[in-house]
Amino acid sequence: MKGLILCAGRGTRLHPFSYSQPKTLLPVANHPVLHYCISKLREVGVQEIGIVIHPSQVQIPPLVGNGSQFGATITFIEQEVPLGIAHAVHLAQPFLQDEPFILLLGDNLLMDSLHGLMRAFTSDNSDGAVMLSEVERPQDYGIAEVQEGRLVSVEEKPRQPKSNLAVIGAYLFTPPIFESIATLQPSARGEYEITDAIQSMIDRGFHIAHALTSGKYSDVGTIDRWLEANRWMLAKDLGNTHRVGEGSIVTNCEIVGPVLIGEGCHIENCRLGPYVSIQNGVHLQNCAHIENSIMLENSSLMDVAWSITDSVFGRSSHLVGQSTDTSGVFILSDKSSIRIPAVKREDT
Repeated sequence: MKGLILCAGRGTRLHPFSYSQPKTLLPVANHPVLHYCISKLREVGVQEIGIVIHPSQVQIPPLVGNGSQFGATITFIEQEVPLGIAHAVHLAQPFLQDEPFILLLGDNLLMDSLHGLMRAFTSDNSDGAVMLSEVERPQDYGIAEVQEGRLVSVEEKPRQPKSNLAVIGAYLFTPPIFESIATLQPSARGEYEITDAIQSMIDRGFHIAHALTSGKYSDVGTIDRWLEANRWMLAKDLGNTHRVGEGSIVTNCEIVGPVLIGEGCHIENCRLGPYVSIQNGVHLQNCAHIENSIMLENSSLMDVAWSITDSVFGRSSHLVGQSTDTSGVFILSDKSSIRIPAVKREDT
């Protein structure tokens, strides 16, 4: 069995951060989302992995390499035009050949393992399987209809959903999926939908199994979801503790976990946490309080006298503040700088 991870999406909802790097490389608890996808595949024994990228995503191949760091073999497949999930699978057919394969979306973070998906596929003598989860806004997802334990239909972002069971970005397919993809026409949004391909398989008499998960997941497609995924992973990995990377100096700080500090950081006179991840080379000095925030590598915050929350600081970004405001939310892109002077108040 092979694995396929789709990473060619443009990530417009994560601007400004996805201007400078693909969204699948954005860190959650200091690790790129893509690394979690690869690890999920390795957990179920998948060694040969294809990664679909856009030609402009030149940062991905050097970071992943040939896959040896994961005990895998990596093949890169280019998708020049983002025409949908099914189109990406079609482009990967020469790599996948005639083997079953697990398909993951490169911006999806799944807390559960893929063992449930594998069990559904093998125990039910099926031709494919999808992972489902109950959601609050089914009109925002591909929705599955299950009758008497059997998947009977799937529909992408329906106006009148038949259930609240969403297909959450983990699939297992066999070669007949390629025949279904070959018959597709673009949807109203101009994409070849994988839900249409699944429905075609069902209509042709193939059995698609399903695995229902109650585990948390996120598509890490917006700033809010990115911060949410970061909270989940920090809590999972650290509980209420903190971890400090090699070469980092932390002096006179109050830390409320979970807090993750990378390597080579200098942090002095700060109150941190909970839910803060700090990448390598970050410099924090005299910060009153930082919580639920992400600091990308080589960013710095100096003399911030108010509480910072729900914020993301891009690579090599800088914030210097003397204001006495009580709180602040910041989204600073890479290499940006903000200096906030002290507020001069007239005597009354």
